[in-house]
Amino acid sequence: MIQIKNIHKTFGHNVILRGIDLNINKGQVVVILGPSGSGKTTFLRCLNALEIPEQGTICFEREPIVSIDFANKPSKKDILALRRKSGMVFQQYNLFPHKTALENIMEAPIQVQGKSKDVAHAEALALLEKVGLADKADLYPYQLSGGQQQRVGIARALALQPELMLFDEPTSALDPELVNDVLLTMKQLATEGWTMVVVTHEIKFALDVADIVVVMDGGVIAEQGSPDELFNHPKHERTKSFLSRIKHDDI
Repeated sequence: MIQIKNIHKTFGHNVILRGIDLNINKGQVVVILGPSGSGKTTFLRCLNALEIPEQGTICFEREPIVSIDFANKPSKKDILALRRKSGMVFQQYNLFPHKTALENIMEAPIQVQGKSKDVAHAEALALLEKVGLADKADLYPYQLSGGQQQRVGIARALALQPELMLFDEPTSALDPELVNDVLLTMKQLATEGWTMVVVTHEIKFALDVADIVVVMDGGVIAEQGSPDELFNHPKHERTKSFLSRIKHDDI
C-alpha cells in the first residue's frame, strides 16, 4: 500500500534522518520506538509532508495513486495530495479552542472536502460516538479532559477518511489515569482494519496491537520485525541496548 524509500531530513547542520526505508501494507499497525532524538517524530511528520525531506520517495499505491520524489521539489498540489492520504493525531491535541468538539470534527470535511454542513454534522456525531464522546458534542476543548480532547483529535483525523492514520506520541501529554481510554480507542481502530503508524513509548500497546515494531536510533531504522521478534529475539546491539533500558514492568 505505502512504499517509503531513502527519506533524508536535516535541520540546518543537524542530520535527523539518514535514509529511511519502510513498506506498510493495508490494515497494518506499525509502532515506532526509540530513544529521544532518534528521529521518530520527524519521520512521522515527513509521511504527510508537515516536514519536507530533502530526498526520498513516498508512494501510496491505492487509487488515486500519489507518488512523490522529494529530490525533485514537489509542487504544492503534490504536497496537498499527499496530505489528503493521511490523518494526524498530535501530542498536544491542537483543537480549535473557539469551536466545540463537534465543530472541530466538522471543520476539515467542510473546508477540505466540500461536504455540506448537514452531512458533516451527521458524520461528526457518528465519530464522536465511535470514540465514546457522543455526550460531549457541544463542549469546548477547555471543558474536556486531556484524554477526551485527544479522542476528539482522533475523531477529527478520522473525519477525512484517510488511508493512513499517524499518531505522534498521543498519550505523552496525558495524566496516567487518562491514558487507557485513548489506547482503547486506538486498539478499536486497529481491530477495524485502519492502517496506522504510531510513535509511542507504550510498550504494552506495541505488544498487543502492532503488526510491525520499528526501532529507530540515530536517524536510521536499527531493526524492525514482529513484536515477538523485537522484544524476545532482538538481533542488533542498538536494539538490545534500547530495550534493556525499558523497565520490565512496562512489558
